[in-house]
Amino acid sequence: MFFVDKPYVSDFFKKTVRDSGIPIVGTEAAQQLDLFDGTTVISEASAIEMVRERESLPIYTTSENAIGWISKNLPFSDLPEKIELFKDKLKFRQLTKSIFPDFYFQGVSINELENVQFDQLPLPFIIKPTVGFMSMGVYKVTNYEEWADTLASITAEIEQIKNLYPDSVLNTSSFIIEQCINGEEFAVDVYYNAVGEAVVLSILKHVFASDADVSDRVYVSSKEIIEKNLAEFTEFAEIIGRLAAVKNFPVHIELRRDSDGTLLPIEVNPMRFGGWCTTADISFLAYGFNPYLYYYNQEKPDWPQLLQGKEGKLFSIVVLDNSTGVEISKIKSFDYDKLLTKFKKPLELRKIDFQQYPVFGFLFTETAEDHFVELQTILNSDLREFITLR
Repeated sequence: MFFVDKPYVSDFFKKTVRDSGIPIVGTEAAQQLDLFDGTTVISEASAIEMVRERESLPIYTTSENAIGWISKNLPFSDLPEKIELFKDKLKFRQLTKSIFPDFYFQGVSINELENVQFDQLPLPFIIKPTVGFMSMGVYKVTNYEEWADTLASITAEIEQIKNLYPDSVLNTSSFIIEQCINGEEFAVDVYYNAVGEAVVLSILKHVFASDADVSDRVYVSSKEIIEKNLAEFTEFAEIIGRLAAVKNFPVHIELRRDSDGTLLPIEVNPMRFGGWCTTADISFLAYGFNPYLYYYNQEKPDWPQLLQGKEGKLFSIVVLDNSTGVEISKIKSFDYDKLLTKFKKPLELRKIDFQQYPVFGFLFTETAEDHFVELQTILNSDLREFITLR
């Protein structure tokens, strides 16, 4: 059974669950998300009973907002505990300490931040909410001056984002400080099947504008990226899965490969693939298979077959976060038509209510490898050219 919740559910996901008869739990949130007519909706009581009757069954959430329902209604199962192992970044570091014994991290409450002994921290380091989402509240610090600025920025950002998501998704009452992980960054959709085996459904490279950039602007998938990393990332996911002892469990893994080739996890997001129905949907647009169905039906991608004819092509997710430096309340509109003229082959544009969420939208594109400049341009843009002020 699947859960749907705010902030967003794609038409592709809605069509998938309707046409395949995948049961959707009829939560209050589900009733507000305009599911397609004909969707199989089951009661919350039925969902609870299904979990009681089966030791393990495939469960998926479009949004971590649904984690609160799971924690409240399924405490008799081990699912809330498994979710917490991944969702709480401090618990995740403690879980993986045996395989990364030299990795530095510490937890600190919001009230203790100003008392942190800066001279005892490894430079550079990353600070982020212990329970977080996307890049909200994430900062890289390389010196003391930046630390002072970061403390001020955290305070300001908390005020802006405190009511956007429930505490189970984004909680800024505590933070984790950890050593900076250098190297190439990737986002990987994985599910653990009924026997705990890891199945990789997508691999995207997270491209940055600079070393100081921590934004989510551009993610790129390609035949080369998948072929080069599939075996290694599958083995990496297997190790994480064995530590957590999970089955029928989808995750979205963010990891980096450092200069000596070592893979280190940034975080593992439980019960979903990429947020806002992004990474699973781009896999369909790029390679023609449906990750939601592959998980539900316990199927494995035939990657050699799926990647045929994909040479020289880049498939990207462009996250149009508000990097303008202008307060949302002062922005009248965003010129989506102008944005589309910057790309040779846009695949899908999703407009988001930027007055409600700190993102203008998402763009899926296909780009020739020799025309990477269009991705580089949007990567470096602050998006001011697309906005109109009030």
